[in-house]
Amino acid sequence: MSLLPYAESERVLARVRSHARALALPSLLLLLVCAGLGYLGGRLPEAWQNLALLGLAVVLVVVGWLAPLCRWLARNVTITSRRTVLRSGVVVRTRQEVLHSRIVDVTVRKTVLQSLFGSGDVLLGTGAGRPLVLRDVPTPDLVADALHELMEAARPNGEDRWTG
Repeated sequence: MSLLPYAESERVLARVRSHARALALPSLLLLLVCAGLGYLGGRLPEAWQNLALLGLAVVLVVVGWLAPLCRWLARNVTITSRRTVLRSGVVVRTRQEVLHSRIVDVTVRKTVLQSLFGSGDVLLGTGAGRPLVLRDVPTPDLVADALHELMEAARPNGEDRWTG
C-alpha cells in the first residue's frame, strides 16, 4: 500500500543532467596529466622527485577531474507527470521540487556558448520567490514545451490559474 494515493499514477517522464560540456576541460586536464606523467615518470634523477611527481599527478586528477565529475553526476532533474524534482550536491544533498500545477511561467535563457552547443537554462516560475532553475539542460526548448503541456494537463478543466 502506498502512503500517497497519487503515487501509482505518477510516472517518470524524463531524467535530465546538465550538458556534458562541463566535463570538457576536466577531461582535457586528465589527458594532459596522464601524458605528462607518462613522459616524465621515472626520468627524474631522485626517487623522491618521482614520488612527488606521482603525488602531484594524483592530486591534480582528484581535484581537477574526479571532483567535477562527481559534481556533474550529483546534479540531476527528474520530470514526472505531476512535478519537477531537482537534486544536487555531493556532500550536502539538496532536493527542490515544484508541482506542475504551481508553475506560473516557463522561461528559456541561453547564452551564446549554450546556443552553440544546443543547451540552455530553463526557469520555472511559481510566482513566489525565486524561480527553480534547471541549469544548462540539453534541448531546453523541448523541455520547456513538455513542461508547458504538463502544466496545462495539471490544471483542472484547462482553467487559467488567475481567472479560475
